[in-house]
Amino acid sequence: MVRVSGYQEVAKSNGESFIALELTGGLEMVQSSSTGKFYATVRKVRVPSTFDENIAKMMIGEQLDGSIERVTVEPYRYVNKTTGEVMTLQHSYTYRPKGAIETIGQTQVMEMA
Repeated sequence: MVRVSGYQEVAKSNGESFIALELTGGLEMVQSSSTGKFYATVRKVRVPSTFDENIAKMMIGEQLDGSIERVTVEPYRYVNKTTGEVMTLQHSYTYRPKGAIETIGQTQVMEMA
């Protein structure tokens, strides 16, 4: 199960825009590869929608069957806003509706705990 946790207006290269919903997965405990300590986190992904901001606001809190999965992607740079550390990451997140073969959306890591 995932939950609609927010939305964002996204500008397309042609100047038009659309609303992307932010989906958030369940709580996970992850072990740090550098310190060995565990921390709590959630996976997030943005998926495109066909509706306006008013409807997007109404969707916040809705639950969807499915999961947010980690996928391998081309390497990209990520700057940790807290420490300033520059990292090269090779993963992203995508939403898979329950029972679906294909996934929807793909979001690079935007923040770290």
